[in-house]
Amino acid sequence: MFLNDTIPRYINQFVGSQSLFFGSDVLAASIVLVASVILAFITNLAFGRIFLHYAARTKYDCDDLIVKALKKPIFYTVVFVGAFIAAELVLPDNFAIRLIAGLLLTALGILWILTFLSINKILFRHVFSQLVKKTDTRMDDELLPLFKNIIDVLIVFFGILAILKGVWDADILPLFASAGILGIAVAFAAQDTISQFFGGISIYFDQPFKPGDRIEIDGGEIGIVQEIGIRSTRILNLYNNMIVIPNSIIANSRVTNYTSPEEKMMVKVTIGVAYGSDVRKVKHVLTEIAKSVDSVLDDPVPYVRFDNHGDFSLDFAIIMWVKTPGEKFSVINEVNTKINAEFEKEAIEIPFPVRTIIRQN
Repeated sequence: MFLNDTIPRYINQFVGSQSLFFGSDVLAASIVLVASVILAFITNLAFGRIFLHYAARTKYDCDDLIVKALKKPIFYTVVFVGAFIAAELVLPDNFAIRLIAGLLLTALGILWILTFLSINKILFRHVFSQLVKKTDTRMDDELLPLFKNIIDVLIVFFGILAILKGVWDADILPLFASAGILGIAVAFAAQDTISQFFGGISIYFDQPFKPGDRIEIDGGEIGIVQEIGIRSTRILNLYNNMIVIPNSIIANSRVTNYTSPEEKMMVKVTIGVAYGSDVRKVKHVLTEIAKSVDSVLDDPVPYVRFDNHGDFSLDFAIIMWVKTPGEKFSVINEVNTKINAEFEKEAIEIPFPVRTIIRQN
């Protein structure tokens, strides 16, 4: 059909009864048209004097903007519906009238599409943006416009489908089939980008780390997280170089977060001494070295552990705790420097591997 008969059929049932009451189609159409205009102005006045008044008394801006966005579309909807009913009253089966009515309903549908797009913009700018302000990730700044654009596309897509099917009675099944084929083609062409995008989404919702955390990726990359994006994550490594890692790799890797659940971190320094050394003396010297380093925490108390009888040495481990992961390497450097000085002072020998080669004639 050129124009969907569903709406005109119900209207004809309504306007038929009105024609009998008023006795003339032209008179009934005039009354309906005037009544619709009066009702439109009453609705417009109600929005301006009542809804906007109460919306202005709230502490939020979004309700004022939504009421303003709905004011004109509702006004024009009432007028358009009245004009449509009046046209059906005068010339119910006229081709030109049905064409004009279809164009009016199409314009009304486009108006409501634009209205929903405006409301969507208001919600994302004044509501959702405030909800994510508490988070401190670049991901929020990228996801919010992305979700807004996706909803915009859906509003336009389903709005156009509603106009085509509801007003012009068009067959929309080929459009769905074409959209499905196009979606498959795009998915194959951009599968790497899509995998990175969904990797970013999984990082956003799982939150294994946040900017400022010191992490280590399965591949051995270690550094401080600078930015978490939709496609990639930027990490500043120990050499002060920026590493950009695709989110698809991070999402499928084991990630060690040295900052979570708390920044306090254990530091382990191993050292071997010669066989025959006084174990108690070695443990005492190592314990005092650990306690003398300023960055080492007093709680938990640092301690020394006798780990192993090695091939060439008695192996000890110093277990210490530091406040932040960034202090780890400076503490290791200071502890090793003091070990070298104290062992030399206390005549504690640090052995090295010795191999005896026997030459046979």
